Amino acid sequence: MPVSVRKMATAKDNLLHLLGEALREESFVKLTVGGYRGRDHSVKQLFVRPVDLREGRRLSFVWRYATRDVTKNFPHDEALALLDDIIGTDFRTAHLFTTRLTAQLEFREGRQPRLIEGKPAHATAAPTSHDRVKQHRIDPRESSWLEKLGVTAANGTVMKGMEAKFRQINKFIEVLEHLLSDVGFPEDKPLKVVDMGCGKGYLTFAAAEFLQRTRQTPSMVNGVESRAELVSLCNGVAVECGFKNLRFENGTIESASLEQCDVVLALHACDTATDDAIARGVQAGASLIIVSPCCHKELRQQLRPPPVLAGVLRHGILLERCAEFVTDGLRAALLECAGYDTRVFEFIASEHTAKNLMIAALKSKRPTVLEGCARRARELAKFYGVREQQLARRLSFSLTEPADPPA
Repeated sequence: MPVSVRKMATAKDNLLHLLGEALREESFVKLTVGGYRGRDHSVKQLFVRPVDLREGRRLSFVWRYATRDVTKNFPHDEALALLDDIIGTDFRTAHLFTTRLTAQLEFREGRQPRLIEGKPAHATAAPTSHDRVKQHRIDPRESSWLEKLGVTAANGTVMKGMEAKFRQINKFIEVLEHLLSDVGFPEDKPLKVVDMGCGKGYLTFAAAEFLQRTRQTPSMVNGVESRAELVSLCNGVAVECGFKNLRFENGTIESASLEQCDVVLALHACDTATDDAIARGVQAGASLIIVSPCCHKELRQQLRPPPVLAGVLRHGILLERCAEFVTDGLRAALLECAGYDTRVFEFIASEHTAKNLMIAALKSKRPTVLEGCARRARELAKFYGVREQQLARRLSFSLTEPADPPA
């Protein structure tokens, strides 16, 4: 007689079995998957929860990246198959919450995976309604400053022509939330944030509201703007809307006070003003520097690329884009030389604004290998024939090879 061989259940099998049972019993609350070890280093965690859609009950997967969230919905069978694929390979931990129990799965180096079951942390199952009204980090119905600045009407609806600005505000807070988390500021630390060249203060107000709502201790946000009429307007709105730790001052990037500053913002500072803002943030020892560059004029006349690129870059639009690429590439490399981990990414989709690149610099917790960082910066500059650049000057960094020591 043939002998049936039953595969011994693994810790992961048991976790997925518990999840399947919870789905059938409608006792599932959520699943948190972490310990990412895959190829995309910007992935942080995965969150799974039940939702009801027009097509029926689904599991909503929210992948948390370094600067954004990506959501996809799957039928139960597809969701379980996907989790079977990624748990234990891309992700090394999973924490299941149901109304009957909690279960934590861990994969440990050189040891067998283990599943630990415990008492439930939730008395009721997760709500499964799929809110068709998009949930925003800055709620237009509760943020009166949006109306005062002309972004929304009195009833909270976004004004015609301000839709892109409203999306930009919310995207900025999503990015800021991720970056603050990655820096690892203690929850009880009062932060000081300076927004240089803040304009009408849309993002300054958004940052102040977000910090006021999420931090345990009051944080100070300062907006610096050279146009006195905008400073007066923003200070009036801040008082009217009850912001106690938000101030706007008349000044420039050079005059801004960065004493004990934790976060420096400079969004859409023109040409070398972005370099000036970065340099001041570095010199102040800021833990987080966020810039969104605007126009890149300085290097266009300097570019002397290898002959193979000369014919291509005779086209003005390609030369302009190359200047953007080289300028921001050098900025990222020079920030790494200054002891920061850098991220360069699209801030908001290009159909909303052409000024959509963002550079984020987080003070590194690892020792900086200055020789390697400096070599990469100089090799990039040499390849394109660049000998001088504003941020390099401000940081006293020579883009040409150091002179040979005397014999």
